[in-house]
Amino acid sequence: TYLTCEENFNGYFGATDNNNTWVPTPGQERYGFSRTGFNYGWEKFDSRFDLSNPEYANEENRFGWVVEIDPMDPTQTPVKRTALGRIKHEGATITVGQGGRIVCYMGDDQRFDYIYKFVSDDNWRAMLRQGKSPLDHGKLYVARFNDDGTGDWLELTIDNPILAANFADQAEVLVYTRMAADLLEATPMDRPEWISVAPNRDVYCTLTNNSRRNEPNAANPLAPNADGHIIRWHDSHRHVGTSFKWDIFVFAKDTHGTEQSFSDPDGIWIDPDGRLFVETDGGQKDGLNNQCLVVDTRSDNPAGEMKRLFTGVTGDEITGLTTTPDRRTLFINTQHPGNGDPSLTNFPAPEDGVTIPRDCTFVITRKNGGIVGS
Repeated sequence: TYLTCEENFNGYFGATDNNNTWVPTPGQERYGFSRTGFNYGWEKFDSRFDLSNPEYANEENRFGWVVEIDPMDPTQTPVKRTALGRIKHEGATITVGQGGRIVCYMGDDQRFDYIYKFVSDDNWRAMLRQGKSPLDHGKLYVARFNDDGTGDWLELTIDNPILAANFADQAEVLVYTRMAADLLEATPMDRPEWISVAPNRDVYCTLTNNSRRNEPNAANPLAPNADGHIIRWHDSHRHVGTSFKWDIFVFAKDTHGTEQSFSDPDGIWIDPDGRLFVETDGGQKDGLNNQCLVVDTRSDNPAGEMKRLFTGVTGDEITGLTTTPDRRTLFINTQHPGNGDPSLTNFPAPEDGVTIPRDCTFVITRKNGGIVGS
């Protein structure tokens, strides 16, 4: 199966009341819902996206969940895995932890939001034999990064007196995951995006940027953070523990002016040999387009040892990275080239100033047939 994630779902909602009486609830405000949304105007044509329509008073709470889909069974109904919380999921990275328990790491892609993990109650095979999904039964945590390089995973449970005083039940905790994390004083991060797990069980997360940060913290020490950084941690008890140790792997700004220059790290993937592939999205320094770079996670100088593997076109984002099992073929995407402006690029068509640029998937192989990135 595969897991799909939603971000920026708030932008598709708006309000149509002519007397402007609609005001966001605290929950709606925390998730970024507003009268105009992103100006898509869906609320004008489909009432369920109208925040001022009382018949759809909870419609926005249907969005922001991880959905599991079985591509091999077209008759299977997609399932919302609500135990994973309701946030602007940038992704859901699965690994197997101690005792065969499923662990899912997730970043909430917004400035000053959080990093989460979910740990299943039991060995995933045993749960499936019992007819249970390991993504339905378990504990959801949010990360707190301490100043001394240690960290804690704080469980988001109605059994916590702080949450019990503010929510009716566990379901409400999950619907308003962000607000529950606020109450437990998790660490506000600089836009957590992709997460990947290394062979040595270190976990890496891209923090794309945060131009609005005025007060730094240990895990996000740049204020403002125009170019982003990559943080890593190592959980206790093979991913299932509630404590961890952390450090910062690389600051993007430390690469500027060099051949390794990059900004705004977004997509990442670590191959079985420990190579970290980094994709970028945003304004690159030194006149560069967005790109994909590779660096050994064992490097003591990642800012100086990154190598550029792939470069995009004007106005695009590099995203989505996977390989064949032998890692000799890599698939990678360019998204919104030129931001849809044909005066900037007509990629992949020949330049004519008219043709709308299109998203594309590229296939990369080594000339000698070896492992891509090696």
